[in-house]
Amino acid sequence: MPGKKTDHLQILSIDIGGSHIKAALLNHKGKIVHDYVKAVTVMPSTPQNLLATIQKLVVDFPSYDCISAGFPGYVKNGIVMTAPNLGTEAWAGARFQNMLEKALGKPARVVNDADMQGLGVVLGKGFELVITLGTGFGTALLNDGVLLPHLELAHHPVAGKKDYDQYIGDKALAKIGPEEWNQRMIRVLAILKTVINYDTLYIGGGNARKISFPLASDMQMISNRDGIRGGARLWTGIQPGKSSPSPSPDPIKKKKK
Repeated sequence: MPGKKTDHLQILSIDIGGSHIKAALLNHKGKIVHDYVKAVTVMPSTPQNLLATIQKLVVDFPSYDCISAGFPGYVKNGIVMTAPNLGTEAWAGARFQNMLEKALGKPARVVNDADMQGLGVVLGKGFELVITLGTGFGTALLNDGVLLPHLELAHHPVAGKKDYDQYIGDKALAKIGPEEWNQRMIRVLAILKTVINYDTLYIGGGNARKISFPLASDMQMISNRDGIRGGARLWTGIQPGKSSPSPSPDPIKKKKK
C-alpha cells in the first residue's frame, strides 16, 4: 500500500480456478491466520456470479486490510483480457480488480493465478518456472525472485493444432487416462527445459499429484498452501522464502452451504 507500512497487514488471498475458488487470510509474512475455505466455481462464470460466490465464501472471515486474487487468465493492470477456462467472451475487458474492490470494500490487486503462486513458492535464485496443472495449464516466470511479464504459454501449439490446455488439461486427462497423460507430461517437461532452460521448475495444481514418474533434481512439487503466500507478496514486496516449499498435503475445508 502506497505510504503505509505493511508489517501489520491482514491480507485476504483468493485463488480462482476453473473448478473451485479458494480463500485464506494471511499476515504480512504470508502465514495463514484463517485457514482455507473453498467453494465450487459457478458456471456460467460471469463476473457477477463469481463475485457473488466470493462474497459468500468470505462472509465469516475476520477483518482484513486488502485483497489479493489469482485469476485463471491473462490479466493486465487489473483488467481481464482472456479467461479461456471461465468464458473469455463474458470476461474480456472486465475491470475485475475494480469490481472486487467494490464488492468487498477493500483495495485489491489481481494477477494471473500462476503468477501469484509463483511469488509464493520461488526461492529467488536464478531463473525459476512455475507450472500449474488443473482445468488448464498455467505458467509463471521469475528471475532472482522478480516476476516477469506474464506469457500465456498455455495457448502455444504443442501437438498439431492442440495447445497445452488441450494437450494436458483436465479434459485431455479424462479422455486419455493417467498413463497416456503421464507420457504427455514427460514430453511437455522436456520441451519446457529445452525452450525455457530454467534453473528450477515448480509443479502445482490439482493434477500435479497424478504425476507418476520420478522428477529430475531441478524439479519439485508444490501445494496450494505454498502458493497462497504470493497473495501477501503482492502487497508487502517481501522477497521469496529462504526455505524450500513443502510438498506436504494441502488440507482444504469446504465452505458449508
